[in-house]
Amino acid sequence: MSDAPAESLRTIRKKTGNFLEDFSPGQVFRHKGGKTVTEGLFATFTEWSYTTNPLAKNARYARAYGFEGLTCPPGLVMLVSFSQTVEDVSENARANLAYTNMRFGAPVYVGDSIEVETKVLGVRPSSSRPNLGIVHVQSTARKNLGSDDAAVVLTWERKVQVYKDDDDAELNPGNVEPDEIDCELWLPDYDPGRDYKALAHLTNSDTYWEDFEPATRIEHSRGRTVTAEHIPVTAMLDNTSQVHCNKYLVDLYPDYYLGGKLIVFGGIPFTLCLGLSCPDVGDNALGDLVYHTGSHTAPLFEGDTVFAATEILGKRDLDGRDDLGVVETRLLGHKFIREEGAKTEDAPGGWKKVQIFELQRELVVKRRSHYA
Repeated sequence: MSDAPAESLRTIRKKTGNFLEDFSPGQVFRHKGGKTVTEGLFATFTEWSYTTNPLAKNARYARAYGFEGLTCPPGLVMLVSFSQTVEDVSENARANLAYTNMRFGAPVYVGDSIEVETKVLGVRPSSSRPNLGIVHVQSTARKNLGSDDAAVVLTWERKVQVYKDDDDAELNPGNVEPDEIDCELWLPDYDPGRDYKALAHLTNSDTYWEDFEPATRIEHSRGRTVTAEHIPVTAMLDNTSQVHCNKYLVDLYPDYYLGGKLIVFGGIPFTLCLGLSCPDVGDNALGDLVYHTGSHTAPLFEGDTVFAATEILGKRDLDGRDDLGVVETRLLGHKFIREEGAKTEDAPGGWKKVQIFELQRELVVKRRSHYA
């Protein structure tokens, strides 16, 4: 052991994550770690998010439909995949602005290992704040690389508002085209010899493709209050963004962070809205096909309660499958905040309704004619 006095020790003050000046169009990140979906992770997030689809709750049901076993709901696949990109892409972000073209591929089961790669598509400075800019990326998540069942499970683009580290640093602005990623939702074949109708009691009877009517808004009845649990939940996913867990940092620089408070990780309202809508929209879905666009329209803080609604925008046949159809929706999340004297039709007196999330979502849903 060294006897050197403490004052002679070399100090290294490390910086983690990338800042705006560190990004270049065409740059590729192969994110560290990866993550295996364990039974604990699966159970925690499936129960915590209020998922009701029995594909994620009942192994007998899932196997009867042709899956290998309990199947990760789309929100969990998104959370595990998205979080791996945080250290490289958004650890030094002010806000996650938008998701686009999020497409699902192979199913994910307990024991599958997910690894993610990200390509930088664009970098541009902010027109109003010189210490900020927008980074546009494309990320792709694959499972079980090196194995026979290796497959793409998710690909998506997002735009992030990122801080500069040095206000005088020169940027690397520009744009490149996204890669063409083969990512098609895997669906089990329909087997007329299986007695699917014997399992129909395990799902809600009014969530088949035939039940959805365009120009309908469904107000989901349940809400979910976010407590300090959001910090360990974020940590379970290896999301390292300090804005979600480092109150000291936020207190030092309150003007840098929305509201001057810890911001709940955007994947939490995203997943809660999916779960809160599940009994009314997703209970008879075999998968989520695509999220065209998604955005966080207001921050979520500890103590806020998340509510959700779904607008049915349209429905169509699914090519090659007369047993399934596609339901086109807009998923909306909101919260209520106290505002003295407020009087509106969509909130109780003294409260104001604030939209926090929006997602253009397409689901593949069973037809009653074949399954019930």
